[in-house]
Amino acid sequence: MPRCVAFLRAVNVGGRMVKMDALRAAFEALALAEVETFIASGNVVFDSRARDLAALERKIEAQLLRCFGFEIHTFVRTLDEVAALAVHPAFAAAATTQVVGFLRDAPTPQALGAIAGMATDVDRLQVHGRELFWFSDNKQSESVFSNAVFERALDTRSTFRGLSTLRKLVAKHAGS
Repeated sequence: MPRCVAFLRAVNVGGRMVKMDALRAAFEALALAEVETFIASGNVVFDSRARDLAALERKIEAQLLRCFGFEIHTFVRTLDEVAALAVHPAFAAAATTQVVGFLRDAPTPQALGAIAGMATDVDRLQVHGRELFWFSDNKQSESVFSNAVFERALDTRSTFRGLSTLRKLVAKHAGS
């Protein structure tokens, strides 16, 4: 059974509070096994027999809406996919900010053009499949680019995680 990670958008920010034990219970109610949360910002690690991860994302989103009363966009990747992201060659360049944005689908050619237009001398953006790599010479809080800017420009939802969070998640769960 593959080990998976659900990256949840906007959990425990802006009044959208979710207790980690309630979040684990919501996932367990979907017959997902070995459910664990990783830091309280919406990272859930679990085992699943699902072959269609897009369908699993929709199933999890429906469950979370039922349980918590608000929409929580969910982006599921296998632990192997996350491990590959954590060592992706895009991260070879030194930068103050190193972040991965999780997208539902690979961007269209039109969206790729919009993303390229958001890059600056200090904010560099690279798309690889369903992930957006963001490198900045500034701190995230000092950058003109953000997940909110990205979502408005592309009229889509995404969630972003720092490279250090991904590496810690993989280190903790590798081989589990």
